[in-house]
Amino acid sequence: MTPNSQSYTRTSPLKDQLLAAFQVTEERINGESKSAVHQVRRAALQQFDKLGFPTIKHEEWKYANVKNLIQESFELETPSTLSADDLHTLEIPNLSGNILYFVNGRYKPEMSTIVSPASDVQILSFAEALKSQPETINNYFARQADYQENAFTALNTAFAHDGVFIRVPDGNVVEQPIILRYINDAREKKVAAQPRNLIIVGRSANVKIAESYRSLGDMAAFTNVVTEITLAREANVEHYKIQNDTDTAYHIGTTQVHQADNSHFYSATVTLNGGFVRNNLNIVLDGEYCEAYMYGLYIPNGRQFVDNHTLVDHAKPNSYSSELYKGILEEKSTGVFNGKIFVRQDAQKTNAYQSCKNVVLSPEATMNTKPQLEIFADDVKCSHGTTTGMLDDEALFYMRSRGIPRAEAQALLMYAFAQDVLTQIKIEPIREYLSTVVARKLAM
Repeated sequence: MTPNSQSYTRTSPLKDQLLAAFQVTEERINGESKSAVHQVRRAALQQFDKLGFPTIKHEEWKYANVKNLIQESFELETPSTLSADDLHTLEIPNLSGNILYFVNGRYKPEMSTIVSPASDVQILSFAEALKSQPETINNYFARQADYQENAFTALNTAFAHDGVFIRVPDGNVVEQPIILRYINDAREKKVAAQPRNLIIVGRSANVKIAESYRSLGDMAAFTNVVTEITLAREANVEHYKIQNDTDTAYHIGTTQVHQADNSHFYSATVTLNGGFVRNNLNIVLDGEYCEAYMYGLYIPNGRQFVDNHTLVDHAKPNSYSSELYKGILEEKSTGVFNGKIFVRQDAQKTNAYQSCKNVVLSPEATMNTKPQLEIFADDVKCSHGTTTGMLDDEALFYMRSRGIPRAEAQALLMYAFAQDVLTQIKIEPIREYLSTVVARKLAM
């Protein structure tokens, strides 16, 4: 596909608004406009202008129609009156650690708590890091997340002004998890947020990071987030992404991971609610003896749309990846799973496994799956597969024969189905919270 093909929209109200907003921002930042980072922003904007938004004629967006999104107009710099009482309703019981709040894409230090010593881990807003660590930002920003072919990554790169910067020095173990809470306050206006996260984990370092996304209010909210994660040799990262948004929320997120020798990356993405959700998880195993584990759970209902795109690129020999995604679809919802595995010519002794399993509870729900393997090496073990079907009639009959009502039996079976993913979340308060929310949703 070329940028000028019919797979991209040349103009739309949202695109016009964003191009105009960039010019206003550029005039406002004065001297910063000459910085190396801003030159990347400018190049990314030019690429976004060239690409435009994708349409369903673009193969990667075949099932994900952004037509409604790009006809919207959002407030791009919206102050919020969010209070402590509002935050209280969003808290996860018994969760402690480094908890950072971002409202409408902007870091809120007065709401946040950082408990880990600075000697163990650097935790800054992206805006702060731009000022205090420009050389590090220059070395890592937009080096992994490619904005040449992805319009939304290009858009985020162009508007990368805030988010989080995390750097774990070599050998450090960060005992407390880092929780990133992104909240859109759409109670009075339609809002858009484009956080940019940069996470650098040193050799033999360990860290747990969780991103959560919520919106308040009935107005439309648009989140376009890019997270770049770089793992040095022997680094270990646990990364969780939790989405429990409104039916009027649009979420497009890209998590780009780069692994060096003997590093371990562990990921779980749980989508409970959201009007339009697109998750891109791209992992490059660019070292020997790397390991990557990916888990996903999505439970759309109503007319919700959830699209999970994963890409695992085995670039070096002796690496391992394992992937399990599960979906439960109700009412008129739509799910998409597109999983790609690349095994490069030099990546001998690769083991790569992918599985996607779905249960469709309504004849009006739709699930689209597309597993893909591209193998250019000959000494590998790779497999992929998907299943989509209704509930197990025999199991349902057995439970009903023991006096369990049909609705309760169905909820119990689906809860057990979801546990394969939920049990993989190693931050206990988050796991318990999600188990409660999932049980409540499946009982509806």
